[in-house]
Amino acid sequence: MLLLCLFGVAMIYSAGVKNIPSPSLERIWIRQTVVLLGSIVVLIVLSRIPARWFEWLAMPLYIVSTAVLAVTLVVGTGSGAAEGVRSFIRIAGFQFQPAEAAKVVTALALAKLLAGQREGPAYLRDLVKPMALVALPLALVVLQPDLGTALAFIGMLFAAIYWAGTSWQLILFAASPGFALILSFDTRLWSAYIVLLVVALYLHRYRLYLVESLSVVIANLAAGAIAQPLWNSLAQYQRNRILVFLDQEIDPQGAGWQLLQSKVAVGSGGVLGKGFTLGTQKRLNFLPEQHTDFIFSVVGEELGFLGTSLTLLLFGYLFFRMIRMAEGLDPFSGLFIFAILGTWLTHVIVNVGMTIGVVPITGIPLPFISYGGSFLLMAWVAAAIIVTMARDAR
Repeated sequence: MLLLCLFGVAMIYSAGVKNIPSPSLERIWIRQTVVLLGSIVVLIVLSRIPARWFEWLAMPLYIVSTAVLAVTLVVGTGSGAAEGVRSFIRIAGFQFQPAEAAKVVTALALAKLLAGQREGPAYLRDLVKPMALVALPLALVVLQPDLGTALAFIGMLFAAIYWAGTSWQLILFAASPGFALILSFDTRLWSAYIVLLVVALYLHRYRLYLVESLSVVIANLAAGAIAQPLWNSLAQYQRNRILVFLDQEIDPQGAGWQLLQSKVAVGSGGVLGKGFTLGTQKRLNFLPEQHTDFIFSVVGEELGFLGTSLTLLLFGYLFFRMIRMAEGLDPFSGLFIFAILGTWLTHVIVNVGMTIGVVPITGIPLPFISYGGSFLLMAWVAAAIIVTMARDAR
């Protein structure tokens, strides 16, 4: 984590080096460094707390964080490129994103709930409580609206129920309404999918109760039915992002500008890159949000295939270490670690994917590397809890 964070500070510094000076961007690497130092101090302090305290406080903290998310809808403000959302709370000149704290707290509450079950979920009814627990903060985040952060909650949920022992077939049934929503743009594909779903439910090795099977089918039919109203409810810029993802040449000077410039930046880096701070797409200000959502594009342009590969290998090693730690700890600790892993993995997949055009563009940072104090602080809070769990287990 520390290596990724130091690398992130360096790339944020590079993002501020442009041919046309931008004082606001030139100093943000200093702010990120200050937050990093403060976060390490927080880790040192929190790692002295017994791990059982976090288990005892999981549900009270969940209630508080959910209440704060609700308050954010009323008093929250936007920031930077997200001026149109209500995601941040400003107090005495400082701003914080409550959704980042809610992710860590929800992971604690989810771990406590699943660890309290004697056996892993075997039926859909066993997933109702964990899904409801995650659905509440997720819905509040969607209302801000912050769809990128909402995806992280979904990643957390499915990672946790998988680690709790849920079969992959049951996970697919639980996720099936999402597939139906995506496929509903083509009536023939959607119809074929529904038929395959009914067959899969009938052939499932461990038959679900009739009510559960009917619930899955009804949920998928409902997903197809609400697809058009949901599309109509999206803001125009959100629709444009999806349309550009489907056809990247549809609006190269407008909605498609971000994606095209990002792909140019990544592709032009070649094998070794153009050199630290020397990326032309960045320096000439063609690349948007180069210090936050599109920081990976800067890595690709300046450090090339080698730099992006090493970055992803660092993430891979971090996730590998987290899995090994989760394997050796008690159920509550293991579930919390895997829930956090699912959250961070979602961030990496979506952020990297959107910079190269394999997923739609959404506002989601690259963990430890993108500029953003709220995410960085809460990531180190999660790390402190994990370190405490490992220490107490020894």
